Formats: sequence, structure tokens, C-alpha cells
Amino acid sequence: MKLAFSTLGVSGLPVPQVAALAAEHGYHGVELRTHPEEPVHPGLDAAGRAAVVEAFRAVRVEIATVAGYVRVAEAGPDEPVVAGLRELSRLAADLGAPFVRVFPGGSGQAPAEADAAAARRLAAAAPYAAGLGVRLLLETHDSHPTGADTARVLADVQADGVGAIWDLMHPWLGGEEPADTFAALAPHLGCVQVKDIASAEDTTPLPLGDGVLPLGECVELLSRSGWEGWLCWEYERHWYPQVAPLPGLLGPARDHLMRLLADAA
Repeated sequence: MKLAFSTLGVSGLPVPQVAALAAEHGYHGVELRTHPEEPVHPGLDAAGRAAVVEAFRAVRVEIATVAGYVRVAEAGPDEPVVAGLRELSRLAADLGAPFVRVFPGGSGQAPAEADAAAARRLAAAAPYAAGLGVRLLLETHDSHPTGADTARVLADVQADGVGAIWDLMHPWLGGEEPADTFAALAPHLGCVQVKDIASAEDTTPLPLGDGVLPLGECVELLSRSGWEGWLCWEYERHWYPQVAPLPGLLGPARDHLMRLLADAA
């Protein structure tokens, strides 16, 4: 497995500094939060994209995922959603990233309607993404928090260029056992986001190993299956500015993940 961290923990930090942090602390890659308030976003011009690529190439760190904010199950017309997926796919391809993270975002809709909208839009955008060498990964999140929810959508897509991100927290909060999440998502899994929190009632981010999420069980499932994808630490300091800064936690987090991987071997 390759280790990465998300820039959600260092929101707004210039790209060369992000790349340097990854190299300094032994991470193989970075998940780039792509939002207009961040240095990397779909509106970035060709020169800006080339500069991002060079910053990571200079320190031999990969861009694992472009973490976008398109919500594929949200209410409304399909065209803007599909256009957003294509825009993110183009950005990922230009940066050399294999994956684009997308959200479901279908809260408030009937489950069948949300499923159908998500599947329809992913199927429409998948050929374009696949043609660029990119996969659209639907994250276990909001309206589709469990592996079963996410797999239900992906089963209806049946197209190259789509897959899943297993965000460890949301299926756990939804009462789904890690083994069941993995079984549902294994055929589609491109990336796993790990994190730790204080409790089901308090999702304040904590250093890895200091909270209640089943990190060891997750890593063991992945390791024993021979899965070789990205294991990405998502430390949501952007939403919780009171918690400890990410840079000082990167080394201990990597060490913790390496111990878990060694224990699972």
C-alpha cells in the first residue's frame, strides 16, 4: 500500500510546501483538496497546472487523488453535474492523478431517486474520464454513507472509469462493520481514507490511534486481501481549526500506519 495525506489538514498551504511535507515525512503521495479557496482547483490555468506537476515531481511525490466537490446524487438537472465531473477529470489528467473524488450529496431525496441520479451521471461522465486514464471515485459519505449504499450505485453504472473511496468514518457511524464495508467495495476500491475521532457523538479529528475508529481492522482487511491502493490520512483541520496543526503529526501518523501494516503482514 502507498501512504498519502489530504491537504484538508493544511488548507491554503502553497503547493511546494505541501509536496515538501510529504517528502520530509515519508509519504508517497498527497490527496489534493480542489476547491476555489485552495491553490489547486478546476479554474487553474495551464501554467498553474504545470507548476503543480513540477512541484511534486521535484520531490518525487505523487498526486494520489483530486478531491472534488461535485455531488452526483443531488437534485437538479444532470448537465451541470456531468460537466463538473468532466472538468475534474481533465484537471486530474493534467496533474497526473489517477483518481477524482466525488460525493453523493443526495440527502433529502428518496433513496431510489438519489441512486438513479448518481448512476446516470457517473455513467455519462465515465467514458470521458476513462479516456483520460482517470477514475471517478464515489466516497462513502452523506446520503450514501455505507459500503452497501455506495456499491448499490456502482452496480447500476457498470462502466469503466468509476470506483469507490472508503472513508472509514462514515460506514462506521452508519453501523456497518469494516468487513462488510470492504466486501461491498472491494471490486471498486481505489482509495481508502483513514482518520480517527473522539466518539460517534464527537467527530473532532484526533491523531491516528488516539480515537475510536477501527484503524487496525481496516488495515488488516486490506493487507490480507493483497490490496495495493492508496491509504490516505484525512485530518479535517479545515473544519476544526482548534485541533493540533497537521505538520507536526505527519511523522507519528506514518509510523502508526506502518506499525499497523507490519502487524497485519
